Amino acid sequence: MTDLVFRARRCVAGGSEVAACVRVRDGRIVSIDPFDTPIEDARLVEVGPDEILLPGLVDTHVHVNDPGRAEWEGFPTATKAAAAGGVTTIIDMPLNSLPPTTDLRALEIKRDAARGRSYVDVGFWGGAVPGNAGELAALHEAGVFGFKCFLLDSGVEEFGHLSADELVGHLRVTAGLDALMIAHAEDAAAITPTPPGRGYAGFLASRPAAAEHNAIASVVKAAALTGARAHIVHLSSSDAVSLLGGTVTAETCPHYLTFAAEDVPDGATEFKCCPPIRDAANRERLWQALADGLISMIVSDHSPCTPELKRPDTGDFAAAWGGIASVQLGLPAVWTGAHARGHTLVDVASWMAAGPAELVGLRHKGHIAPGFDADLCVFAPDAEFTVDAAALHHRNPVTAYHGTTLRGVVRATWLRGEPVGEPRGALLERGTA
Repeated sequence: MTDLVFRARRCVAGGSEVAACVRVRDGRIVSIDPFDTPIEDARLVEVGPDEILLPGLVDTHVHVNDPGRAEWEGFPTATKAAAAGGVTTIIDMPLNSLPPTTDLRALEIKRDAARGRSYVDVGFWGGAVPGNAGELAALHEAGVFGFKCFLLDSGVEEFGHLSADELVGHLRVTAGLDALMIAHAEDAAAITPTPPGRGYAGFLASRPAAAEHNAIASVVKAAALTGARAHIVHLSSSDAVSLLGGTVTAETCPHYLTFAAEDVPDGATEFKCCPPIRDAANRERLWQALADGLISMIVSDHSPCTPELKRPDTGDFAAAWGGIASVQLGLPAVWTGAHARGHTLVDVASWMAAGPAELVGLRHKGHIAPGFDADLCVFAPDAEFTVDAAALHHRNPVTAYHGTTLRGVVRATWLRGEPVGEPRGALLERGTA
């Protein structure tokens, strides 16, 4: 007996869009059958004629900030927002929480903060900081999905950045563990102080594309020297795409694919993030890199803070905290841009579910296929809505998407065969999920 059948005229499965009955038992998909297969005694979920069944998204770049800075976000609010956006798995970043996830004790504190308070499944990155190379093996054994490092000041004093020599040293350790190193890759030597003021152009000029290019080149060189696997987070500059390949991959984010520097209003510090949103021509080249398979995944870099840290009183880009809150909006934002450029929801599912799951080795997530978790998203691709920041589920009503009209509405999200409604998300460990 199967517990549940999703009958969908449109379903993304097996790398294509099909009409199907997706059969689920004990939270796992057991078969993908033709649309007109008899249901028998299973519970039936009819996916509407204006809807499509997608795999639950996997977002490997989320800053939950809990514990320690839970006034910025927190596991209940971040994961409820994720579920509302069709995301069924997040991997939490190691910084902005207190303590940062740079040793075993901090990992257990982080897990305690998430346990019983998360609406979707949650995994964790470890942190790679000066002086903790000796901690990496224990964190790896404890199930973190890899290690995050910065190549310049992270913005919080408790999470230091690696020098060139320290990067090589940490990569030698991760290579020995066959662990992934993910890097915030900007070169401080190419960055100048942001001039005070409300104009976005000054902030953008302070963090040129060369800052990304130089830092990514250093990661590529260090990875080649050590044989380590490395991944560039939140790639903003299309100029650096040509550096990727071999053991070095990259992600980009919905805001880099949606917005353009020339459209950011004066004083609109909700658009500030690092690396920055660049011009429209750069945005189009990022879309082309996705189409060409040079970038294989899109994740949110959900990085919220309290409203006052965005300095709405002055609109000063130099003083405002950088980060865009978007975990609930990634799917419609990406679909809006993808549809306009002739891409399909098969492409979007690859970029936002399968690609991130593959990056971190989630063997049972990211696809609608037998043996995979029944993590599913019911999506209405032709519906539209205008974003109201106050109606979103993340803790503070601040987002660059406020007032933007997006295509596609998440109608329902299912986690292991159950509709998301209670905080029953599991804590995931590398190699077991």
